[in-house]
Amino acid sequence: MKFLPTESLPDVIVVEPDVFHDDRGYFFEVFREERYRENGIEASFVQDNQSRSAKDALRGLHAQLEPGQGKLVRVIEGEIWDVAVDIRPGSPTFGQHAAATLSGENFRQLWIPPGFLHGFCVLSESADVSYKCTTAYRPEGEIAVAWNDPELAVPWPVSTPSLSKRDAAAPPLASFRDRLEQS
Repeated sequence: MKFLPTESLPDVIVVEPDVFHDDRGYFFEVFREERYRENGIEASFVQDNQSRSAKDALRGLHAQLEPGQGKLVRVIEGEIWDVAVDIRPGSPTFGQHAAATLSGENFRQLWIPPGFLHGFCVLSESADVSYKCTTAYRPEGEIAVAWNDPELAVPWPVSTPSLSKRDAAAPPLASFRDRLEQS
């Protein structure tokens, strides 16, 4: 199993599990707490979520602020481009992003610690995404930031994504500066 810090945001980590293939299919360990802790992911997970999305769907950018929420994201079937944006006040990488392609074929996971926005877009016909969360979802603690905020300049691989009404109306990150400083 490999734990690869992303180049632009070293706290965001790509996990490449050891996958064992044979004529029956494959096997891999999805999660083992001690291995993750030994490699810098010291998280306790309290909630698992799963979604299915169609091609060109873009979910995000979202963050749970109060309390913060870390996510360990993987794709069961299909392919996504997964993004994390640093919104930690005072961070030298504030506003910067890291991204990775996750798929049911590459088995990769992306660790997104608390203090980061998260979003993804679907590259395949559909994608089933599963993620473990370090805190339970609380709607009053969540923010949604415009996927195409020019300040963030995330180079999404889709130009006209399919968005929820909420994500289509999400404001830029600048509108949350005071709230970020307080969280």
